[in-house]
Amino acid sequence: MFLTNNVADPPRGPALIQDRSSGLSFPSPAVYAPRMSRTIVITGCSTGFGRDAALRFARRGDRVYSTMRGVKGKNAPHAAHLSDAAKKEKLDLRVLELDVQSTESVDAAAAVVLRESGAPEVVINNAGVMYVGVTEAFDERELAAQLDVNVVGIHRVLRAFLPGMRAAHRGLVINVSSVAGRMAIPNFGVYHASKWALEGYSAGLRTELASSGVDVVLVEPGPFKTELFGQSPAPRDTEGRVATYPKAYLDAMTGMTAAFEGIFVDPAAPTDPGLVVEAFVTLVDTKPGARPMRTVVGLDFGVGAHNDQSAPFEAGVLAAMGLTDLAKLG
Repeated sequence: MFLTNNVADPPRGPALIQDRSSGLSFPSPAVYAPRMSRTIVITGCSTGFGRDAALRFARRGDRVYSTMRGVKGKNAPHAAHLSDAAKKEKLDLRVLELDVQSTESVDAAAAVVLRESGAPEVVINNAGVMYVGVTEAFDERELAAQLDVNVVGIHRVLRAFLPGMRAAHRGLVINVSSVAGRMAIPNFGVYHASKWALEGYSAGLRTELASSGVDVVLVEPGPFKTELFGQSPAPRDTEGRVATYPKAYLDAMTGMTAAFEGIFVDPAAPTDPGLVVEAFVTLVDTKPGARPMRTVVGLDFGVGAHNDQSAPFEAGVLAAMGLTDLAKLG
């Protein structure tokens, strides 16, 4: 039943104006920040949202640090593609080695950014991986690897940049979560664990940083036509546990996979990665203090409504603890 919704759920925020041609909603002019060139750091730029966002921001005049691991190795062709575009179009787009699984790599990349440009105005934590398969079949090392990229990797990046952003008393952190961080279905348990963790991490961080002038928001994409699905690691399952599951369950998972694949060939389904990129742009351009904490993009499986229903509860928790004023962006 989750796969029958093929209507784009627009990003949710204050004073929204609907753009019927794109399926997105945008803040009214009153909540847009004045346009200026910004320094933007984006992780995971070899393909997908990261690559497209790097080009989108650079082409409108921002200085973009397009980061990825293996710029001289496995991702050399992707790094060259971005570097060639920057040279041809005279863009301020700088490709930088950054492996979110290495503190040394993250710190080295941050040192370059801080030396050349100072604290960035925007950090988009886009790098991620999605492990898919029977949850029990993943061993503890595979589970740890999933969490290391999707949660610990973001923490490494933010530890490198937040001191400078707090000192500047301004900045925006966009953490790319997923609708999978607000719901759960079988075969995605390990991935869900990482995205649910990221949701809690980001919600806590948002209140912690508000008085320092740094905003933290989440973007929650549904399924999109990116390399994420095609490169999803399955469990090694050296003990053969998957084969011991009931055939009815395994058949159901095969059917669910086929349904996902059907979404990507459905021309009516909102699976164009550009929708997510435009959500990034909208958040960056919205005035500080007017950005929604969560922005759902694409097939939302009811997550948008869930977010709307949970927002009063979350605000109530802060109020009960006397933290409402602390949570306001300073």
